[in-house]
Amino acid sequence: MDSASVIIIGAGMSGISAAKTLSDAGVKEILILEATNRIGGRIRNTYFADLSVETGANWIEGVHGEKQNPIWEMAQQLGLRTFRSDYSNLSSNTYKQDGGRYEKAAVEAAIDESEKIHSLGEEYSKTLPPSGRNDISISTFQRLENKIPSTPLEMIVDYYSYDYEFAEPPRVTSLQNTVPLPTFDDFGDNVYFVADERGYEILVYNLASMFLETNSHGVIVDPRLQLGKVATEIQYSGDGATVSTDDRSSYRADFVLVSVSIGVLQSDLIKFNPVLPKWKILALYEFDMAVYTKIFLKFPFKFWPDGDDTEFFLYASKRRGYYPLWQHFEKQYPGANILMVTVTDEESRRIEQQDESTTKKEAMEVLRSMFGKDIPEATDILVPRWWSNKFFRGSFSNWPLGVNRHEFDSIKAPIKRLYFTGEHTSEHYNGYVHGAYLAGIDSANMIVQHIRDGYFEVEIKPKDSY
Repeated sequence: MDSASVIIIGAGMSGISAAKTLSDAGVKEILILEATNRIGGRIRNTYFADLSVETGANWIEGVHGEKQNPIWEMAQQLGLRTFRSDYSNLSSNTYKQDGGRYEKAAVEAAIDESEKIHSLGEEYSKTLPPSGRNDISISTFQRLENKIPSTPLEMIVDYYSYDYEFAEPPRVTSLQNTVPLPTFDDFGDNVYFVADERGYEILVYNLASMFLETNSHGVIVDPRLQLGKVATEIQYSGDGATVSTDDRSSYRADFVLVSVSIGVLQSDLIKFNPVLPKWKILALYEFDMAVYTKIFLKFPFKFWPDGDDTEFFLYASKRRGYYPLWQHFEKQYPGANILMVTVTDEESRRIEQQDESTTKKEAMEVLRSMFGKDIPEATDILVPRWWSNKFFRGSFSNWPLGVNRHEFDSIKAPIKRLYFTGEHTSEHYNGYVHGAYLAGIDSANMIVQHIRDGYFEVEIKPKDSY
């Protein structure tokens, strides 16, 4: 049995951010146990058709606002290769299910109507009590305004406005906590697409290298980072905690910080001894773990429009969310001949359960309806499977109805020497990379305070008192 002051389970952005914060505060006896063979968590790049692509987080969201997004600041310091995503010309690039494009004026009218309802939703949201008890879904507000998207054009505009951001439909997404969205209100409306050979994950590796030992090639060799260590049980008490892994190892610490996704916490991968209290379990299951899937297709040559204002295009199917939002990489990687299509939620789960040849066939049928029957067949396809992966169980958390500060305090509240962190513990920025980064700092500082003062307690107020 090895020992450490703090054991951190998970080496994603929040786990590494927490570890660095602890190290900076003088807590050097840390041990990071990571189930996979890499750090970065849901920030992950891979090579597809000789091109580095991001299968997880891909954008830095919230840039050029009054506040500086810490992830954007890191990216600038490292010279990360990024491109501003411009969706302003979608009205010229929206395709019908039965072929051809919609008239620009028709799409603009649908977008204007959606934005009008969104603005009204912002005003209504501000009138709701902070307890969250009167919260409603985005779809419910649309019904109140008698503006329910029903045509293929209305549905694709609605999908772009909400599902594309939250990975779940408006019928299950909170109005109060997403309209307006704190990320864009605080950090700015711009979003930047990461297209760097080093991968978005270089930000996590750079953060780790600030406190973990590396060799001359920049590879982390610090024994305080242990890869391939799957935590299976955590025994905790007021005196410390013990973590058991699937290779029958045990590690003892004064504190344990759990930074796995809320999807994993909702599964049975890690057993807690004693069982987590009911208030903690209830809080964990209040949240949704959404699934956001980017499918990559390689072609022998391009057949889609390129040039200014063509990067993104929409497919308006009668089946909502069916291969809806497409992107080409001609700006980021000229001549790559790669398309990316984003699907979410039920379509993501469905596609994860079928073989890639079936997915490629479906995608090709959609592309042929947009660009004609003579387009070439895709030569390769990549379908990430975040939902099926037991170490992630999805992509990121989404705001459900009726959740407020009470549930967040409950989710991140420690139980004796057992602490929690992750993007799902970020009250204002859950679901985002900057949320994970800031949550790691916050949770680590809670442990530091516990070490300094001998105790730490999160005040969980009754729901109606917020």
